[in-house]
Amino acid sequence: MFQAIQAGFNLVFFHPILNLLVWLYVTLPGNDIGIAIIVLTIIIKILLYPLTHLQIKQQRAMQDLQPKIEEIRRRLKDDKEKQASELMAMYQKEKVNPAASCLPLLVQLPVFIALYHALSVGLASQGLNQLYPFVPNPQTIQTTFLGLFDLTKPNYILAIAAALVQFWQTKMILKPPAATVTSPPPEVAKTEGAQDESMTAIMNKQMTYMMPIMTAVIGFSLPGGLTLYWLVMSLLTVAQQYLVMRRTPPKMEPQLGN
Repeated sequence: MFQAIQAGFNLVFFHPILNLLVWLYVTLPGNDIGIAIIVLTIIIKILLYPLTHLQIKQQRAMQDLQPKIEEIRRRLKDDKEKQASELMAMYQKEKVNPAASCLPLLVQLPVFIALYHALSVGLASQGLNQLYPFVPNPQTIQTTFLGLFDLTKPNYILAIAAALVQFWQTKMILKPPAATVTSPPPEVAKTEGAQDESMTAIMNKQMTYMMPIMTAVIGFSLPGGLTLYWLVMSLLTVAQQYLVMRRTPPKMEPQLGN
């Protein structure tokens, strides 16, 4: 069973990514594996563009719905079944799927693993015998990027850069409505509803800071080529987020008394 799964993974992910990476390395001027990874990332981003577009729109929609979500949770805190029912009804009415934001990450996971194997094993001389007949075999591959970084080894600079871009990306998606990302005023901070809003603010802050920290820590132990892939993918996602969010500004809740 495991061998069948591994064979399927190699057929669908590992071999295509390895062959495309080597073909880009041979074809692009300079024979730079870092440039090949960047172009490979752009190709993958183009293929995933519709899924990422849906993810960003769903994340923005969930941010718009946070006040309503918190209201339902406060009102029905003692009736979890009815709370879940009302939340599901609201999601259906607003055409929002909370799970949609995870789909691009789930799709990218096997790509990430395949690229890891390509950098760890596939680019070695013995790994090049897995190339398709039409892909030129370079015999050996120089694994340095711009003559500076060996992308088969961890690289702290790329890991920190990826973490900073991850922070920027998360900060963008957690912009207004402000009530969902900031703590309530001190004079009402001890009320029950305000405590729920404070918890939401704490969770959002944790997401803003913990995800970049995790990106850096993981990046310190992975091959630099993987970190480069994640850095470029995050930069492209930031650009896509900017375009989508400009076209779909947040809905502002009407203020009481206006």
